[in-house]
Amino acid sequence: MSTENAAAVKLAEVRELGELLKFQEGAIVSRVLLKNQGGTVTFFAFDAGEGLSEHTAPFDALVLITEGEAEVTIARENFRVRAGETVILPANRPHALKATRKFKMLLIMIRA
Repeated sequence: MSTENAAAVKLAEVRELGELLKFQEGAIVSRVLLKNQGGTVTFFAFDAGEGLSEHTAPFDALVLITEGEAEVTIARENFRVRAGETVILPANRPHALKATRKFKMLLIMIRA
């Protein structure tokens, strides 16, 4: 997985979300849009067939699919999530993601 340079995202500037990150063939790319002690907002682009293996996180996270479609597995339960839809990844519960076709998502994690 590669990470884009977050320094290019300026505060107090209007940008088109979809243009902040481009798909890369055979890869997952990400860009941190906001990070502070309260949490992070990270934008991801997954090529078709790419995914994140099962893992856990210590905080709840909100996933917002902005383009395409993904299969999200939470504690062995599968969800098909499409552009404009959200799903919450509960803290300390195993979850995984797989691109059923190219997709982009915002991952919003709040540390509380």
